[in-house]
Amino acid sequence: MERELQELLDKKACEEVLMRYARTLDWLDREGQASCFWPDADIDYGFYSGDGTGWVETVMEVELAAPRRWHMSGGALIRIEGAKAQSECYGFTVSMSTDDDGNSVDSLFGGRYLDELEKRGGQWRISKRRYILDFSYQLPNGLEDLVKSGFSLHTLQIQQPGHPDYREL
Repeated sequence: MERELQELLDKKACEEVLMRYARTLDWLDREGQASCFWPDADIDYGFYSGDGTGWVETVMEVELAAPRRWHMSGGALIRIEGAKAQSECYGFTVSMSTDDDGNSVDSLFGGRYLDELEKRGGQWRISKRRYILDFSYQLPNGLEDLVKSGFSLHTLQIQQPGHPDYREL
């Protein structure tokens, strides 16, 4: 029973790394993003291939350029093998940008993360990641029009780190 309990605790810790990855991108939390990857991690997104340290620098610049962004990781399957784990996780990303005519557009990306994680010094982080893009769509941005019309739901404009609504979890 003790081995099964430790496996569940390790799976939960790995799952939290995968969820923290998405959240720290949305809130522009560079330190939080770095805590998801070992500095020597082998990262391959296609547009970036390198180590974990370089990944954080690259992706934060990409995210800072978007007026709004939203990431969701879910559906993770994780297999623990001692201090190593393999994972496959699905992800959605929406990123707002402006087209050539000045209109706000949202790009929707869907794909999967093929990860290896390692537990070092009692902490789980991603040691290897390969991202596979499954689909992408461009859509007109409806949120901007809703906000302008006085729509009464809260919206966030996170354009720099340290947003007052961000809480460390």
